[in-house]
Amino acid sequence: MIWLTVEAQDLANTRFAISPIAETVGALLTLGGAQEPWLARWAGARRGAFAELARDPVAAALLDLPRTHHYLPDFITPPPTEFHPAFEAELATVRATSPERVRADLAIGGRVPAGLDTPDVAGRIADLLAEAWARFVEPDWPRRRTVLERDVQRRADRLATHGLAHALDDLTPYLGWRPGRAPAPRPAEPATHQLAGAHLLLIPSSFGCTWLCIDAPNAYAFVYPARGAAAPPPVATPTGLDRLVGRSRATLLRALDHPASTSQLVTTLGMSLGAVGDHLAVLRDTGLVTGTRTGRSVFYRRTPLGDALTASP
Repeated sequence: MIWLTVEAQDLANTRFAISPIAETVGALLTLGGAQEPWLARWAGARRGAFAELARDPVAAALLDLPRTHHYLPDFITPPPTEFHPAFEAELATVRATSPERVRADLAIGGRVPAGLDTPDVAGRIADLLAEAWARFVEPDWPRRRTVLERDVQRRADRLATHGLAHALDDLTPYLGWRPGRAPAPRPAEPATHQLAGAHLLLIPSSFGCTWLCIDAPNAYAFVYPARGAAAPPPVATPTGLDRLVGRSRATLLRALDHPASTSQLVTTLGMSLGAVGDHLAVLRDTGLVTGTRTGRSVFYRRTPLGDALTASP
């Protein structure tokens, strides 16, 4: 078990972030064998491309670490410095890691595995991550990003309503919460870390992955499974609600089980921007949804009447 000991100021430095490079590592972990049942079809369609990628000796040695040592080098998923960094910016951070930090992170029992004990290993790993991003994550990134954003919005809403502990209490089964302590991931080897003013980043993963990344003394990042990542697409089965408001509006209303912006609904449901806007206008005029502006976006949620209608058979 790993304990992160925190003070009040450390909690003030706790925030959520979305990390494209963490998604890329999650994709590699999934294709390497750490697979949730609901990802079987996704992984099966990409198994050949993954096998081709893993022929590289550096890639093979890196991907072997989670399987044989239950370990990920910290430098390959640097804690984000902003809410949603660009993949290229995160990749540049990996590529610029000092040789001393790389060797320290890659060492197992004081020795760097043979396949990783090569010059410019950080650059080789960055190249692997760039190719994995392009093959496995980027083509589907808008939808995955929407899943991650909605998870963060849901937890932010719970944080504002019920407090930090309630917002974090279901991040993952491998996490606990106790007064005076931060979330506690439970890997194989026990350790204690004092945050001492470091930032704690909470990063959702659409691949259902969990790990802790340490960049002491600056930041710690905890990757956790995003809620809704395994949700099946909406099923177009006519119901009373469909007959009352129309199938498209009923589908949109069901999708608002948590607040979402117009662009998120477009990505999630595959509707056009104009159609979503028109349907939202009708649902708002009839008192079934309401919108709240946050920054440049308007987030829609169901009203109590909308909840009642979606709960009906």
